[in-house]
Amino acid sequence: MDQRIALDPATFAAATTHLDGPAVLEDHEGGLDPWTAAVWLAARDDNARITLPAAPAAVSPEMADKALDTLTALAGTRVRVPGAPSRFDDLPDGVLKLEPGDPGYRGRSSTYMRGGRPALILRPRTPGEVADALAFARRHPELALGLRSGGHGISGRSTNTGGLIIDVGGLNSIEVLANGHVRVGPGATWKQVAAALDKYDLALGSGDYGGVGVGGLATAGGIGFLSREQGLTIDRLRAVELVLADGTPVRASDDENQELFWAVRGAGANFGVATAFEFEAEAVTEVGWAQLALVTQDLEESMRQFGEVARDAPRDTTVFWLTGQPRQGQSVIQMYGMVDSGDPDTIVERLTPFATTGLLAQQQVVVARYADVMAQAADVGAEGHHGRGEPISRSGFLPRLTDEFARDAAELLRSGTTFFFQLRHMGGAIADTPSDATAFAHRTPEFSVAAIGMDRQALDEAWDRLMVRHFDGLYLSFETDRRPERLHDAFPPATLERLRELKRRYDPGRLFRDNFPIDPQGEDR
Repeated sequence: MDQRIALDPATFAAATTHLDGPAVLEDHEGGLDPWTAAVWLAARDDNARITLPAAPAAVSPEMADKALDTLTALAGTRVRVPGAPSRFDDLPDGVLKLEPGDPGYRGRSSTYMRGGRPALILRPRTPGEVADALAFARRHPELALGLRSGGHGISGRSTNTGGLIIDVGGLNSIEVLANGHVRVGPGATWKQVAAALDKYDLALGSGDYGGVGVGGLATAGGIGFLSREQGLTIDRLRAVELVLADGTPVRASDDENQELFWAVRGAGANFGVATAFEFEAEAVTEVGWAQLALVTQDLEESMRQFGEVARDAPRDTTVFWLTGQPRQGQSVIQMYGMVDSGDPDTIVERLTPFATTGLLAQQQVVVARYADVMAQAADVGAEGHHGRGEPISRSGFLPRLTDEFARDAAELLRSGTTFFFQLRHMGGAIADTPSDATAFAHRTPEFSVAAIGMDRQALDEAWDRLMVRHFDGLYLSFETDRRPERLHDAFPPATLERLRELKRRYDPGRLFRDNFPIDPQGEDR
């Protein structure tokens, strides 16, 4: 039975001394502030379940969110806030929903890096419920539409303000099949996939962070520590199950709906909501995992040397390079990478050239399982992500790391417009797939380059002035610039025209219009 507690300063403490069962706080005029009382009670009793009298009174939605965050940090879902009546009278039956003020809303409205305040979050658990969620989206074209799996995407497009989010995090099953195949839901994370495959001495390349959701990466590309040996993550994709814009469930593979299968591998967010993927993993047992820190006073020269070493590296070796703004004339370079070998001598032989591109200040090199490397990512708890602000990231594919690129990149870093500048090692098996085999057409660059900053105008101006001329294409997942010309950077002309034709067939109404949208009529410049 609920215990009702009046927020009377004279009696509140005594009323909560022997709390037995859920507490319902009752606000009376002139009583204690209910939020302060709830925080006190939540901190006092770990088992208390508290129902507040009303949603927080605040001068702005942002301040209300902060009040909710305070309670969430202390009590998680133990505190319930009565929400306002839904603004929608046509919600799909059976689909879990979250609106502002609902328990759990804050953790699903934000992503890893971006804060958001969507009007509604729908969380389907079956392909049928995905179709119902899309039917709701079709009835409400006034709402921006975001698709979310793990909520990690740097591009930030899996949340919004005032729109609709379809969150497929509940579609997270993993089933290891015969012949090295694995069937994965879009809401699973790559660390979970790695753990499941590890039992069979298998692995699947999947970016560099195990906390990323399967859905976003598996439709954009997937540049990771095994890509130079296995190809991109999408190159290991053998089939995908989707719900199209009109609610139709389909399966696409090399044998069925081949054109749709081509498009999903690199431009998937434009064509449907993926509900399951089937990948083919490869045998991987022990690997060498390296984390190196180097210091240099000549950033340009160290970057140039890294390019030469990476260019000559065997396919079993992949090293990512990361730095920020120089300080007092010195730059700290972090390298982290993988050698697909459990032999210590081979690992040292492969890594030594990379370690000589600066003054080695710190190193950690271990023999581990691929699943152990992916497991270093933190789990996202029941409270979800609590990102704030707006990520600002620029991306480009670098055909070759030249002296001119190193010079301009060093100038960009000295300008202070980016605090995170990364080179992802490409080549190897990535280039084995023809450029027209998937919608991801940029197969031959040496590196994927990404920069993150805090001032959009400053980063865009510096990037456009110094970097763009060196690139051939960009990576969707790391690009936040929404200027129309970015679409033409992402897809070469022949690829884009083919995608437009498919957009006319599968999504003529442009339901999926908020993540590098492709205009079926070709008016997206």
